[in-house]
Amino acid sequence: MTQLNINGASVEVTAGPGDLLLWTLRDELGMIGTRYGCGAGICGSCTVHVDGVATRACITPLAAVEGKQIRTIEGLAATGADGSVTLHPVQQAFIDAQVPQCGWCMSGQIMTAAAYLEAQPAASEEQIVEAMGGNYCRCGCYVRILRAVTNAATAMAARPAEVTA
Repeated sequence: MTQLNINGASVEVTAGPGDLLLWTLRDELGMIGTRYGCGAGICGSCTVHVDGVATRACITPLAAVEGKQIRTIEGLAATGADGSVTLHPVQQAFIDAQVPQCGWCMSGQIMTAAAYLEAQPAASEEQIVEAMGGNYCRCGCYVRILRAVTNAATAMAARPAEVTA
């Protein structure tokens, strides 16, 4: 048994510390938004956030994420107290730019962009290209991906700063 914190909830899984995060998310928890692509940490389809950092779930053992905050594509949008859902600016930008074609890489693309823009909301187009360079799209939607991430960066940079207590 392994204890994980996924999308703000504490979850106990039967997978052991050597099992990979991707298969625990998909097979044990039914969180199929995180995709299997290459299985070698190269393509980016399996990207999740671990303590806010874009991480390849297909090569990450559970032992490496115990005690850390894991966020998947299922936990990226915000749910209000009334049950309303507000998409993350990157999710909304991908919809607005009509980015997905086959959609296989999209959750990884979105998670990579979200982690990067949360750390660097005023990113330039060149910085975005560099940050997204490790995520592959077999359909070749790179122009629309760049447009969406650039639009999300603009939207995130324009957001008012959050008030902390």
